[in-house]
Amino acid sequence: MTLAAGVLVALVFSSCGPQVDNNNKMIVSVRDQKMVLMKDNQPIKTYKISTSKFGVGDNPRSNRTPLGHMEVAKKIGCGQPAGAVFKSRRPTGEVIKPNAPGRDPIVSRILWLRGADSHNRNAFKRYIYIHGTPEMHRLGTPASYGCIRMGMKDVIDLYNRVGTGADVYVVRGSLGNMVPARSLVAR
Repeated sequence: MTLAAGVLVALVFSSCGPQVDNNNKMIVSVRDQKMVLMKDNQPIKTYKISTSKFGVGDNPRSNRTPLGHMEVAKKIGCGQPAGAVFKSRRPTGEVIKPNAPGRDPIVSRILWLRGADSHNRNAFKRYIYIHGTPEMHRLGTPASYGCIRMGMKDVIDLYNRVGTGADVYVVRGSLGNMVPARSLVAR
């Protein structure tokens, strides 16, 4: 095998999942504790999530979830199994099961967010992520320390559907006020 062919094979096998669609965006409702994935302004999937138990805001060390327009700045975790534990954005080698007792690490995937508005400009340096959680029983209620938590497999599904630069809108209100209620059924 030539060097060029070897590089091509390495690139093919290093990709993570299917080609992502950059027309996808996410809307997160703090009130509903749900996220809807939109494609071409049409809802295509709804996920149960968890935002901060301390409310909304972007002050440093507030442990709150920032509101407004953000974007996916970095995607971390390609190829890791569901339940893979991350520390400082690096896999530790440990894999835990859903609802494992004792702690709540970041698992499966990380979508690191960058604020696009002046009132959420601290999001990136505050390490605000969309990430997996093993605490599946807490999804649907505010339970995080600022991040947007998702189920272990749901965050992998989302990771495979959105690209770097994808828009994320975190809103106080209900998703029902923004998209047709019949479209919010999880698919």
